[in-house]
Amino acid sequence: MALTSSNPILSENSFNRHAYLTGEDPGTMMSINGTLNKALILAVLVVASSVLVWQAVAANQSLAMPLLIAGALGGLIIALVINFKMESAPILAPAYAVVEGLFIGSISQILNVRYPGIVAQAIVITLAIMLTMLGLYRTGIIKASPMFVKIVSICTIGIGVTYLISFGMAMFGSRMPFIHESTPLGIGISLFTCGIAALNFIIDFDMIEKGAERGQPKYMEWFGAFGLMVTLVWLYIEVLRLLRKLRG
Repeated sequence: MALTSSNPILSENSFNRHAYLTGEDPGTMMSINGTLNKALILAVLVVASSVLVWQAVAANQSLAMPLLIAGALGGLIIALVINFKMESAPILAPAYAVVEGLFIGSISQILNVRYPGIVAQAIVITLAIMLTMLGLYRTGIIKASPMFVKIVSICTIGIGVTYLISFGMAMFGSRMPFIHESTPLGIGISLFTCGIAALNFIIDFDMIEKGAERGQPKYMEWFGAFGLMVTLVWLYIEVLRLLRKLRG
């Protein structure tokens, strides 16, 4: 059972309790504050990279697709490496943030030209959803039970596989039906995907809190921050997709 404290994000007391009971050096273990600080660093890198790419694409539209593809593939490869080798997170998580900025900056500029104001709307909605999920987690309204984690994880993997197939079809000039269309079904699919992306925050928050509670190694702060950033980026992209469909 997770410990509680007055911390507005997560329970830092769980980290202190583990250090007290084991006699280990707190500086060698994961902490919630440390994870949040690293998440902030990654957020700054994503924003900085995105802004630079936004400006570059605005000046030269021909850069949009190469940067978008490089960011998408590069981010996927780095994310896979981090997931299979978590101790690489201190080095690769910042690299992921910078590379992901290529994708975010490109797609944001492209869509904002076609649908003025859509990026600002997506940013506000994404942050509002994240804060809402944090509130639901902290109040215990939604808990990361084993069944919850299993269902959300299965849905997440299913969505990921579907997008990979869709991307592969697009490379050969074909399109997967319904996913990209502004039909009631297409909008419904986007709403479902946004919901699953949002629920992944619950798993991220729980992983960070439990990691601190169990005194996991210091590098797990970067891994936890990386997990939060992956979910945040995914949700932002899905919100963009949804807003695009709603605008027709």
